[in-house]
Amino acid sequence: MANTSKLTKEERKKTKRASRKKRKAENPLKPREYARGSAKRKVKKMARGTAKR
Repeated sequence: MANTSKLTKEERKKTKRASRKKRKAENPLKPREYARGSAKRKVKKMARGTAKR
């Protein structure tokens, strides 16, 4: 992205959004082969009685 120090906050926001949108259009994410969240480690039961921090 170009130097945005001279721009106002609103203009900076617009340019950031535009560049983000452009980047998304240029290289989209490939669809995943597995269900979302299926690769996460599953927690059976939390230890009861102890304070969670």
